[in-house]
Amino acid sequence: MALQREKLRWSLRHAYENVPFYRRKFDEAGVHPSDFRQLSDLARFPFTKKDDLRENYPFGLFAVPREKIIRLHGSSGTTGKPIVVGYTEADIRMWSDVVARSLRAAGVVPGMMVHVAYGYGLFTGGLGAHYGVERLGCTVVPMSGGMTERQVQVITDFRPDAIMVTPSYMLALADGFARAGIDPRASSLKFGIFGAEPWTNAMRQEIEQDFGIDATDIYGLSEVIGPGVAQECVETKDGLHIWEDHFYPEVIDPLTGEVLPDGAKGELVFTSLTKEAFPIIRYRTRDLTRLLAGTARPGMRRMEKITGRSDDMIILRGVNLFPTQIEEILLSDTLCTGHYQLELTREGRMDALTIHAELHAGSYAQTDLSGFSTRISKRIKDIIGVSTRVCAHGPGEIARADGKAQRVIDKRPK
Repeated sequence: MALQREKLRWSLRHAYENVPFYRRKFDEAGVHPSDFRQLSDLARFPFTKKDDLRENYPFGLFAVPREKIIRLHGSSGTTGKPIVVGYTEADIRMWSDVVARSLRAAGVVPGMMVHVAYGYGLFTGGLGAHYGVERLGCTVVPMSGGMTERQVQVITDFRPDAIMVTPSYMLALADGFARAGIDPRASSLKFGIFGAEPWTNAMRQEIEQDFGIDATDIYGLSEVIGPGVAQECVETKDGLHIWEDHFYPEVIDPLTGEVLPDGAKGELVFTSLTKEAFPIIRYRTRDLTRLLAGTARPGMRRMEKITGRSDDMIILRGVNLFPTQIEEILLSDTLCTGHYQLELTREGRMDALTIHAELHAGSYAQTDLSGFSTRISKRIKDIIGVSTRVCAHGPGEIARADGKAQRVIDKRPK
């Protein structure tokens, strides 16, 4: 805690003195870095939101001259101006260190080979994973996303020990192995480190059964650093240990902004402790979780596995639901693969939800599809409390994504 206080004091001062946005925000809130004396004082400082990052596009939140930035990353910008983040040489070293820690916690050891199938480029996943693999002393296969047949060939020929990719694309790789006539369980893979999208324990079981591997969750977001903010440990698989010497977590009530005690569920907020180029103060991630005591790594708190974001929440006829709730129900049925999409439409004045669920090859050919749809609809009604339509699809009929899966198709009029 003393180390966190010292680092928080530095980060608040660094942001205030070098980023005009933070100076203005702190002044408007009537706080100064000198007001921070203990960890609870952080709650007095204002939040940073995604819109703040967009409004300061591209370099308005940098705390060092542009000439000291050795790398830029950014979001896709599909919903407005992209988020642009920068890194100094020290930031890249720190990022490499926390990803290397994460890999070690996931079971990877120096000398292993790691297949990186996250996208390379402005997205932080590929290069963030890449540098961490090298930092740990492993061999990296910089495959990037897409080209599923080629991915299967490279995994088969190179025989990597571990893979880093989105969980939804890992299921697409399982399909690729099947098309090639290769049993995924016969591959060399022993460990999978999956992130960049919410996924359930039911999907973990599906992946582990398909490949015969240990599947763990890695957490990160561009605004905070990229992958490597927190990692699930292979020994316990009971939530993600946060690397709290670099990232200070809070959980708040998403409506009031009040800081909640450990164990209470709310919105995750992060403050960077050591970032030079792009300090981030009380950033609202929109991810919903709770903070718990450490287990496999007792010195670090855990965050519960993210299964939803406040901005992913669907409000359907007065009922709040998340895509991962539907995923959990679908994967509890042995007929379903992990591929699905939720289609929102409007019928008259009412919203409607159609669930497109893909079935395994043998199941689709031999199953009473009407009975399956009725069974899943009833289960969703009983558990979540909302009426839905369920459409069964054959193998390969649900679109695959090279990276993050598009779970929700919203066709409602704006």
